[in-house]
Amino acid sequence: MTKSLIALLFAGCAFAQSPAAVNLLLDKQLRGVEQEIVPLIEAMPADKINFAPTAGAFTGVRTFAEQAKHVAAVIYMVSAAANVEKVPVDLGGGENGPSSVKSKEEVVQFVKDAFAYAHKAMATLTADNLTKPVKSPFGEGQMTKGGAMFMAISHTFDHYGQMVVYARMNNIVPPASR
Repeated sequence: MTKSLIALLFAGCAFAQSPAAVNLLLDKQLRGVEQEIVPLIEAMPADKINFAPTAGAFTGVRTFAEQAKHVAAVIYMVSAAANVEKVPVDLGGGENGPSSVKSKEEVVQFVKDAFAYAHKAMATLTADNLTKPVKSPFGEGQMTKGGAMFMAISHTFDHYGQMVVYARMNNIVPPASR
């Protein structure tokens, strides 16, 4: 089972026990991925922040910084969708984050700010609105408010795995593995 599926199953159990606990459980999952990815970004040396593998199946992939900015942009997008509000920052070209965010320090801060915004959105989840349909930030269609916030967790874990590979290719042991 993937971490995402396990988290979803636990969320369902918690909801059956105490509907008010769902936002706390999901926020704990969000905090968990935040505590893995932010230290990983901080561990990547500034001169390697724009590293991307180029050989074989890696041709054309996002750089480490672009991965981090993409994660933050999607967190902003789904959190804003869950709250039925406009994204509070300029994301530049959408899912890739603003091109003005370039330095390691700027990337780290952009990611931290996205998580802070997501925690506020997570706090708004209730038993009454968890399955409320909201407009998808990814084009046409809808998703639920709870589904949007779950995406902030699961999507981040997907990219965390990719970023770990980039770090290890640069002899950086991820802080979560130390």
